[in-house]
Amino acid sequence: MPTVPLSSPAPPAGVLGRIRLQSSALSPSLKRVADHVSLDADTVMHQTITELALQVGVGEATITRLCRKLGFAGFHAFKIALATDVLGRPPPKPSGPGIAQTHAQALVRQCAQTLEDTAHLHDPAVMDVVAEALARAPRVDLTGQGNSGLLAQYFAHRLMRLGITAVVHTDPHLAAVSISAMPRGGVVIGLSGSGSTIDTVQHLKLAQSHGHFTVSITHRASSPVTRYASAVLFASTQEDPLTDSVLGTLTSQALVLEMLYAAVLARRPESHAMLRVTAESVVDKKY
Repeated sequence: MPTVPLSSPAPPAGVLGRIRLQSSALSPSLKRVADHVSLDADTVMHQTITELALQVGVGEATITRLCRKLGFAGFHAFKIALATDVLGRPPPKPSGPGIAQTHAQALVRQCAQTLEDTAHLHDPAVMDVVAEALARAPRVDLTGQGNSGLLAQYFAHRLMRLGITAVVHTDPHLAAVSISAMPRGGVVIGLSGSGSTIDTVQHLKLAQSHGHFTVSITHRASSPVTRYASAVLFASTQEDPLTDSVLGTLTSQALVLEMLYAAVLARRPESHAMLRVTAESVVDKKY
């Protein structure tokens, strides 16, 4: 009778279970990271790879090796699984009269707190430097993915109303080509709430290598996107890997962009006339 080979049991789905399973087989540096994750998972699930590496005292490559050793494609997949461990199964959603109103009030409070926190992070000196660069730039390229990409398109439109040539590409390949062909003195703005969006980081790195002024708008001070930024503007919100915090991201980044818009407008007196011209250009599009 033929022997049926025994299949290996599937590894646990979460991070903490896999760490317990493989702890004895990890190298000292990987075990140091794994032990830290096990002890402070609530904090780690909100951190960037840079923040975690600095806190543990290892290189980012060590973090990546641990992720792959545990069977994850990268740090982001690792954090999603870790968040599943920490947050567990989501509670059932409440229903009944008044629930919609309660939820609306919670959203309003969230928005108000996000705006206040972002205002506290405002650095007038950095904002002035960025506004001056934008006011005299021959062209501005904006890059961002997902929700940040929506804000990039929004701000490109705002700049065009001031008579500033602004370009945003949703295709990262086209964005790279555009940045590499940008005239001297151009500005590239990269929006990334997490600060770890690979395409945005690569676009800023490319822009910096071509000598352009680069700006990152992010929620995370210690993140890859800040490495290639001539100036960094901070927004405030904390995102869970499992919950798409659209409202916090959009609200905080929009406030930063509106403050930047006002600063640019103050440096371009001619833009007041341009605002009238651009407004008149769409008069026949409205009843």
